[in-house]
Amino acid sequence: MIVPRYQQRTIYEGIYRSLIPDQKQLLWEKWMLKVDALLDDDELIEMVHAALGRRRPKSQTRGRRGTPSEVVLRLIVLKHMKNWSYETLEREVRANLLYRDFTRIGGEAVPDAKTMVRLGQALGPEVTRKIHERVVQLAREEKVTTGRKMRVDTTVVETNIHYPTDSSLLGDGVRVLTRTMKRIEEEVGRVGTKARNWMRSVSHRLIEIGKATRGEGEEGKERQKKVYRKLMAVTRKVVAQAEAFVDEVRQGIKKAADWQGDLVVEALARQLEEVSKLTRRVLEQTKARVIKGDTHFKRKLLSIFETATEAIRKGKAAKPTEFGKMVKSRNRRIKS
Repeated sequence: MIVPRYQQRTIYEGIYRSLIPDQKQLLWEKWMLKVDALLDDDELIEMVHAALGRRRPKSQTRGRRGTPSEVVLRLIVLKHMKNWSYETLEREVRANLLYRDFTRIGGEAVPDAKTMVRLGQALGPEVTRKIHERVVQLAREEKVTTGRKMRVDTTVVETNIHYPTDSSLLGDGVRVLTRTMKRIEEEVGRVGTKARNWMRSVSHRLIEIGKATRGEGEEGKERQKKVYRKLMAVTRKVVAQAEAFVDEVRQGIKKAADWQGDLVVEALARQLEEVSKLTRRVLEQTKARVIKGDTHFKRKLLSIFETATEAIRKGKAAKPTEFGKMVKSRNRRIKS
């Protein structure tokens, strides 16, 4: 169940505040004081709350309590202001009372990195854009800046992905689809289409591709194409199997024993449908890039988990290409 804010504070927070009543002015960084006031805006919290409420049916009224919308908003802001990974964000907030206070977590449990990744994905680019627009509006109302002159700088916020290769993306797609189909079978039993595990075959193909890429000349390229064709054939079978699962869930062939199970199955079917579409995109780009040699494929997907990721050339000697999103910093305020 998604709630806007924590309603009840712990006794430890009261002790902490009584010991250092002016701790914000004494200990907080200057930017935290300014941003803290902006993030108290109810409209900002409502945007996040609405986005999180769309993750699952009836998630705003049922289920165990999740991370409050206000906390999600403040965690994401802290992550981007500090340019941290989700793992670093989890570690720093766990250990630092100031960050716990800023994010309104207080004495509650800090969500782990994987949970925060999913929460960040739930917001998506459209909600993020609306949040930025609202922050700009608030800044104008508070007369934070006149807007006559503004210094602009750019940087890359890297997404939490592995180095993208066509073979690894196909492997990711097969792994997620297989895992999701197995979870559906756990809920409904072995009815209708049976989930076959192709991961052993896929793992062998990935190893073969790794060896083939070390070959030189035309012979090495042909060997690589041959193994890629085998991997693509297996991937197509898994995608077709996943699409059959989705159809059978919608037709009521795969049905759980109770309504709670049906909700889980429906959510898993939506995930299957989404990942199937992404995996077909990877198949399309692999065919164009590896088989046909079109390395400038326009619709290239770099991750099935962080679909908005872009390949950005920064020109650094040690790391010429970074994977993430380009971010513009305007007068110390973030605008993507």
